[in-house]
Amino acid sequence: MTLTNKIVWITGASSGIGALIARLVSERGGIPILTARSETNLREAANAVPGKHGIRVLDVGSEPSVQTVAQSIVAEYGRIDILVNNAGYGLFESVEDMDIRDYEGIMNVNYFGVVRCTKAALPHMRLAGSGQILTVASMAGKFATAKSAGYAASKHAVLGFMNSLRQELRGSGIAVSTVNPGPIDTPFFETADPDGTYVKSVDRFILPPEKVAREVVRMMETRKAELDLPRYFGLGVRLYGLMPRTADKLAGRFLNLK
Repeated sequence: MTLTNKIVWITGASSGIGALIARLVSERGGIPILTARSETNLREAANAVPGKHGIRVLDVGSEPSVQTVAQSIVAEYGRIDILVNNAGYGLFESVEDMDIRDYEGIMNVNYFGVVRCTKAALPHMRLAGSGQILTVASMAGKFATAKSAGYAASKHAVLGFMNSLRQELRGSGIAVSTVNPGPIDTPFFETADPDGTYVKSVDRFILPPEKVAREVVRMMETRKAELDLPRYFGLGVRLYGLMPRTADKLAGRFLNLK
């Protein structure tokens, strides 16, 4: 599918892969609508977008904010062709040490933010009989490790929501896609891993944000249902399903690096 003149609503687009996705969409002839909480950061990210685009201040944790932005996009552009659910954050702390308010905050943004934006965009796609809901989930949603319980739980919820939605929308003309990356070299870790310990420990297989952004845009063009990144992580997940206890022991030795 060509992205020419497609209206692409991107959440979490003020930095990282969201900003890169917006630039790539524009380079392919689409019209990205960059949304995030900081107008200043949005405008900075938009400076790198070569073609026609829009920006909207959006808090995915707020239902009124989501509804206002969705209605604004449709009012100006007439439709929403693709929604990219990308906004999210994490904190790497033990179950006992993390405050309950942090669990609630992560779930509100990472899971309910996806639900809010999807529900806001979906009626317009239904009317058009076409569209795509593309969500940046995480390998953590399939394979959790120590000190990531809050984040992993939110991504497990996202994958469950998207898998169910895909079944509901089968035959509707609306595609449902998820990309599940491992660790990415983005500002995400400024919050999740402020002292840089985890980033240093996974340096050998951390993903460049440009690669992930390219894969996300490719999924818009192919409308593929799901992609694990890097792909060998997907093999690891399948092995985990076959030998969960053995995989837990291996994860304890090699993957619990936070």
